[in-house]
Amino acid sequence: MPANDQFNVDVQTVEDFHVSSGSESAGLSEEDEEFAHRDGEHKFGAIKTNRVPCGAQEDSRYQSQTNRTHEHFLRECIEELLEKAIFSGTDKANKVLEWRNPEDLAATLNLDLSTDGESDSQLLEHIRQTIKYSVKTGHPYFVNQLFSTVDPYALAGQWVTDALNPSVYTYEVAPVFTLMEEVVLRELRRIVGFPNGEGDGIFAPGGSIANGYAISCARYKNMPDVKAKGLHAMPRLVLFTSEDAHYSIQKLASFMGIGANNVYSIRTDACGKMQMDHLESEILRAKCEGGHPFMVSATAGTTVLGAFDPLTEIANLCEKYQLWFHVDAAWGGGALVSPKYRTLLAGIERADSVTWNPHKLLAAPQQCSTFLTRHANLLKQCHSCNASYLFQKDKFYDTKYDTGDKHIQCGRRADVFKFWLMWKAKGTSGLQRHAERVFEMAEHFTEQIRQRSDFEMVVEQPECTNVCFWYLPPSLRGCPRDDEFWAKLHKVAPKIKERMMKEGSMMITYQPLRQKPNFFRLVLQNSSLEKSDMLHIINKIAQLGEDL
Repeated sequence: MPANDQFNVDVQTVEDFHVSSGSESAGLSEEDEEFAHRDGEHKFGAIKTNRVPCGAQEDSRYQSQTNRTHEHFLRECIEELLEKAIFSGTDKANKVLEWRNPEDLAATLNLDLSTDGESDSQLLEHIRQTIKYSVKTGHPYFVNQLFSTVDPYALAGQWVTDALNPSVYTYEVAPVFTLMEEVVLRELRRIVGFPNGEGDGIFAPGGSIANGYAISCARYKNMPDVKAKGLHAMPRLVLFTSEDAHYSIQKLASFMGIGANNVYSIRTDACGKMQMDHLESEILRAKCEGGHPFMVSATAGTTVLGAFDPLTEIANLCEKYQLWFHVDAAWGGGALVSPKYRTLLAGIERADSVTWNPHKLLAAPQQCSTFLTRHANLLKQCHSCNASYLFQKDKFYDTKYDTGDKHIQCGRRADVFKFWLMWKAKGTSGLQRHAERVFEMAEHFTEQIRQRSDFEMVVEQPECTNVCFWYLPPSLRGCPRDDEFWAKLHKVAPKIKERMMKEGSMMITYQPLRQKPNFFRLVLQNSSLEKSDMLHIINKIAQLGEDL
C-alpha cells in the first residue's frame, strides 16, 4: 500500500471462471466493468495485475456491494485469520491471551469513529490488533467456559453462511437452509428418543432463548388463551427448577411476565441433583397457595457441577400432576451421541421439550442452539402472527416450508449449516468419538487430582466433563478447617486466575457455590487435548499458587 494511501490492488482472476460481458460480469458496476475490460485485453482464465484508479475507488467506497476491486483486501483478511487467529491462536506454544487492563487496552486500540473512511491497510491493522488482544477461545488451554476450540469444518460452514448472508424465515430466500434445518432437527429429536424423530424444533439464538421457548410453549399448551388475552386473564402461574439450574429459567420467566418469585427453587443434593421429595412438596405448596403449577425444568448437565437431574423420576411427577416436562440439556446433551454416556440422560425421551446446544459439548462454533419438542405444530400455534407481507399463503410453492412464523424472531441466522457441515465431515460416529474423548480426559484429570495432597475435589465423582476442585497452597495444608481456613481458601482461586491471565498461559474459571468458597471448574469440550495436557494444567495451577 503506498504511503499516500492510494489504492493499488492486485486483482487475481480465477481460471475457467466464465463471465459474460455486460451486466453479468461478476456483479461489477459499469465503472468496475470498464476497468476490468480495459483495452479489451482482460481475459478470465489468466492472472493479470491491474491498477485500480484511486479516484474511482474512493468515489465508490461507500457502496456496500462487493466486487473484484476488493479481492486483494479480502484475501489478506483471510490470510490474517488463518495465520493469527486459527493456526497461531490455537498453538499450545502460544498464549491464550495478551492481557491488558481496560484503560490500557482502550488507549492501545483506535476505537473512535470518524467522518472519513480509512484505507485498506488501516483496516487490516485494526483486524490484526483485534486478533492480538482477543482471547483465543480455540486455544487448547482455554478451559474457562462451556464452549471452546475451533472446528475447521464448522468454521468453513460459518464462513459460507456469512458470505451468503441469508435469513431463514421463508423457503424463497433460504431454500437450502430451510430444508437442512428440518433434517438436522429431526435427527436430533430421534437421538433424544422422540418416536421416529417426530415433533418440531427450531434453531434459537442461545440456550437461554431456547429455555424461553420451553416456558412459552408450556404456558400456551396449558392455557391457550394466554396468547390473545395475556397474563392478566390467567391464574398465578408457577414453574419449578433446581437451585443449580441455569439462571435463564428465572430470567425468562421474569421477562415473560410470570415473575421471578413464581419460579420455585428446588433443593439439590451434595452432587447437585434435584431432590424429588422437595419438588413434590413445592408442587403441593404452590397449589395450596392458590398458584397454578404448569412446568418443571430439569437440568441435564448443570453449569457449575455438571450434575444430571433424575429425569425419569421427574417425568413421573410431571405425569402425576400434569405438568410440562422440560429438560435443559444445553450442556449435557452432547452425551446423547455416545451409547456409553447417554445413560446419564435416561428419561429424556419422555420430555415435552429439550434444549440442546451443539456449540457446547459437541464443539460447534457459537451460536448453535436448538429447542426440540415432541408436540408437532405447537410452536406455530403458540407464536405465529401470519404477517401477510412475508408469509403469503398464495405463493407458488408449498408454504409449509416457510417456517419462520413459529419463531419469535423475524430475521434469523443460518446456524444450521456449520453444524451440518461438521456432522457431514465427521459422521455420527465421529461425534461419538469426540464426546467420549472429552469424557475420558475429564476422568483422567479427576484421577490425577485425587492422587495429590495439594488438590481437593468439590464433588468426588463428577458426572459430566466439569471437574470442580480446590488448590491448597502449602500455607493451608494441614490447617484446621475453621472459618479462617475457608476465608483464606476463598482468595486462592481468584489470585491464581489473575496470575494465569496476566501471563497469558491458560484460562480456567472459578466460582463459589452457596457455602462453598471459591473453587476452580475445569470444563472440557476440546477433543484434541491429551493426558499430558491434563498434567500440564494441574502443574501450572500448582506453580502459580505455591507461594500464596
